[in-house]
Amino acid sequence: MHRRTLLQRLSAALLLLAGLVAPLPAAEPPLRLGVGLFQPDREKNDATYRPLAEFLAQRLARPVELRTVDSWEGLAKSLANGETDIALLGPWGYVLANHEAGAQAVATILYDGKPEYLAIMITHPASGISSPADLKGRTFAFGDKGSTSGYLIPLHYFMQQGIDPARHFGRVLHTSHQAIEKQVSERVLDAGADYNRNRNAMIEQGLIRAEDSKIIWTSAPLPNDAVAVNSSLANDAAFIRRLRDALADVGPALKAQPKLLPAHYTGFVATDNAFYKPIRDAGLATGKLRPK
Repeated sequence: MHRRTLLQRLSAALLLLAGLVAPLPAAEPPLRLGVGLFQPDREKNDATYRPLAEFLAQRLARPVELRTVDSWEGLAKSLANGETDIALLGPWGYVLANHEAGAQAVATILYDGKPEYLAIMITHPASGISSPADLKGRTFAFGDKGSTSGYLIPLHYFMQQGIDPARHFGRVLHTSHQAIEKQVSERVLDAGADYNRNRNAMIEQGLIRAEDSKIIWTSAPLPNDAVAVNSSLANDAAFIRRLRDALADVGPALKAQPKLLPAHYTGFVATDNAFYKPIRDAGLATGKLRPK
């Protein structure tokens, strides 16, 4: 009898305790960080940007899942449709995701301390090509259709010159920036579009030789790659502040953790949608972006 009473009292105490203790909050799902294929292959790209993902996870106190997306167009679509929460993507890809689905830029990456870069056109020194005017009837490679320097900006330039690539060139193809540099240097292609940061990096890494290609055209300065969030996070002002603060910490942290970013990248600066107006203007001028 005494034992039954003791068990009843213990059960009552446990029920009372359960009523006083609130349930533990559910763990937040990982943030999905998408990055473009900046490196020659996915494995190297993942290894290059994993330290940044781990840094952000620590600063945001939330798991960050890194995803490399093979094409700029694919990354823009991933951010637009909510498959990616945060993306480090090219300017044109960002503008597409913003225009189509309300993605918002929160920061711009710095290269040697600058938030801008250049689109270029390259050829082999022995090609006989000295300017874009010499490209008629030649083979020319653009990047994928989500690329700023590889597609949008050179296309805009050609249109301003009254050039229809489909009729002007002997053959037109679309491929990766790395492949364009390699194939031009190997004389497989007569010319192609790229950006100065990629060409410099490939030369430094020994992937191409500087003497095997030359620049025949350079754009006006363009805004660097954006860190952007999808439309659902864009409305979370508290999260945006935390993310911008975390990104601002990357530059100072590079002294102790130099592998947080690839060579020459020196941190991030807070920006917004207005910084990417030149890219939006080019998209509208080429008809690749429809006015709203």
